[in-house]
Amino acid sequence: MGIKASACRSVSRLKISGIGQSGAVAVKKTDPSSSPVTLTLPDVAELMGVPVTKVRRLIEDRHLLATRVDGVLRIPEDFLRDGHTLTELHGTFILLHDVGFTDAEIYDWMFTVEESLKTTPIEALRAGRKAEVRRIAQALL
Repeated sequence: MGIKASACRSVSRLKISGIGQSGAVAVKKTDPSSSPVTLTLPDVAELMGVPVTKVRRLIEDRHLLATRVDGVLRIPEDFLRDGHTLTELHGTFILLHDVGFTDAEIYDWMFTVEESLKTTPIEALRAGRKAEVRRIAQALL
């Protein structure tokens, strides 16, 4: 299933900057080459073939992490694979939250090159290196 034209128009490149008053992650636009592609919740719901309420539940249950841009929640495209959530994210998000990371810090960490991984944690997770990513996350205490 491909992304429809409406989804392509709503894709944005963003960089995390902190937590807003509402508790949602706030972002700012940055160099497109260094920031993840994000999708709106309706676009994610369409890609997954589920209602938007299901996507919201996945965010609440920490299967996905969303950022708020101009009042609109967005999810990094890298958090999805073949129309499903990347299963490795849930445990990683829980671990990072338990270590004391805020959602903004988790978002930043996922897309920042980690020296010991020689790549970003999200790319390592997508490559099947879940245990290694979680060992590093646990060491961040």
